[in-house]
Amino acid sequence: MDATTNIPRTMRFEDGRLFLLDQTRLPGETAYIPCETPEEAIDAIKRLAVRGAPAIGCAGAYAVVLAANRIPAPDGAALISALKAAAEPIASARPTAANLRWAVERMLKAAEGKEGFSPGEIRAILTAEATKIHAEDAEMCAAIGRNGARLIKDGARVLTHCNAGALATGGTGTALAVIYEAAGNGKRMEVYADETRPLLQGARITAYELNAAGIPVTVLCDGAAASLMAASCVDIVLVGADRIAANGDVANKIGTLQLAIAARYYGVPFYVAAPTSTFDLSLPDGSGIRIEHRPQEEIATIDGHRIVPAGVMTYNPAFDVTPAGLISAIITERGVLDPPYRQSIADMMLRKQPPPPPAALPKRHGKTEKIEG
Repeated sequence: MDATTNIPRTMRFEDGRLFLLDQTRLPGETAYIPCETPEEAIDAIKRLAVRGAPAIGCAGAYAVVLAANRIPAPDGAALISALKAAAEPIASARPTAANLRWAVERMLKAAEGKEGFSPGEIRAILTAEATKIHAEDAEMCAAIGRNGARLIKDGARVLTHCNAGALATGGTGTALAVIYEAAGNGKRMEVYADETRPLLQGARITAYELNAAGIPVTVLCDGAAASLMAASCVDIVLVGADRIAANGDVANKIGTLQLAIAARYYGVPFYVAAPTSTFDLSLPDGSGIRIEHRPQEEIATIDGHRIVPAGVMTYNPAFDVTPAGLISAIITERGVLDPPYRQSIADMMLRKQPPPPPAALPKRHGKTEKIEG
């Protein structure tokens, strides 16, 4: 049985509208945001109503369709020309995750050379391409799960950070896909989920997912992770990624770096799970990864209540970069990569391997859905 059956779908595209699960309301409420314009999708991406690198890539692809549907163009050439300008705000909505720009550029490439087609035909091509990206992401998640499950032993205690599960992707997740696959293979495990300040994706979303899947989960403060390892209560650390440089340096949710440092000190394997769409070979190392900085209110307030004195500044990077030397292995849909990563990543990306076959989108339902708007 699919462990993610009781987890609501992250998004769906119906009748020209994109419905995004509003993850800012989890775990208390399951509500979907209907997006008819690219601006509405961009807003949802920026305010983290939809989040997770693969998921925002899928949402970005559908946002390109929304843009194309609203461009009044007399012919295909005019539509493609206008679409290029409309796509840039989508691609730049969040700068750190590689999947968003990757998906938008793939959408534009699907329209290349179609100037002689009618606007309706081009819109149909774009809709099919976005649907394909979404379906491929589901298959990539399944493959990551299969490839990584062997790294988890029966009875393992797994520490994870932020949310890299079904709600962060178009499928079962990246890091959590490994856990779901291992559980489906009959392996027992306990998962420790960092709360992941300041927006609590671990406490609100990862714990919500794992609990719905029937997998034992314990939430801890971010600052308690090292002491948990010191007490020999962690067998592996397993996280996702938002961008991976050519040498294996990994950008992930802020707080990942300190986990990797603690894991190395205490001899705990540190694994990263990510699809090939997250790799950015244009960057030789992690120093070139642009780190998004979020509004200070995310740290200064909780549920509208100010906890930082007025006039005091905050430091709120959304991501940090973990050096490749601290990573035990990188789990992808094409296999598990070992160091030295510059070579293993290059070999993987150069393989003449066709993309995974489109998969049926996951049939997750969860609670009764509430549609806003």
